[in-house]
Amino acid sequence: MTEDNHGVAVAKLIGDRAIVWNPDDGMRLYDQGYYGQPVGIRKPKSPVFDKPLELSLVECAYLTRENIVQVVDSTDNHILTLDELLSMGLKISDDFKDRFLVYAQLRERGYIVRPGLKFGTDFAVYEKGPGIDHAPFLVHVIAQKTGVVPLDIVRAGRLATSVKKRFIIATVKENGEIAHYSFIWHRP
Repeated sequence: MTEDNHGVAVAKLIGDRAIVWNPDDGMRLYDQGYYGQPVGIRKPKSPVFDKPLELSLVECAYLTRENIVQVVDSTDNHILTLDELLSMGLKISDDFKDRFLVYAQLRERGYIVRPGLKFGTDFAVYEKGPGIDHAPFLVHVIAQKTGVVPLDIVRAGRLATSVKKRFIIATVKENGEIAHYSFIWHRP
């Protein structure tokens, strides 16, 4: 990506997001896996845009782990480590590390993982990418210590039926293994 960083894009951390200011790096990241969101473009029609790219903290952590992005702290300009990014995420949400682990596993399995906020869940998961196919899966991460409660099952069934997607609840076990639960909603 940028020559001075040996092919690694640079993102500047601002709050709980990071901005890749170099449009060439941003386009490359978006093209390589639909990472981030071009600033000011709600639904990009192509990976070609002349805007900065905004990355979520989960994406920052994953791309840092994969040595694809260097996240720079905007206050003191030091390069943040994966552990520092995970610590920041845990300050925002107790289940950040679980969401990161589920996100990473889905990416490692070749899926395109986008925010699932519009569906009221953690992730919308695509096989090819937004604009190419519809997300066949919605993934909601629930901490093992919290457990799955009946309301989660009802929400999963109703949401999956209304948007015609498979709803998956993912939980990270104490041994680090990720369990996935999928429910099928039957109408009488």
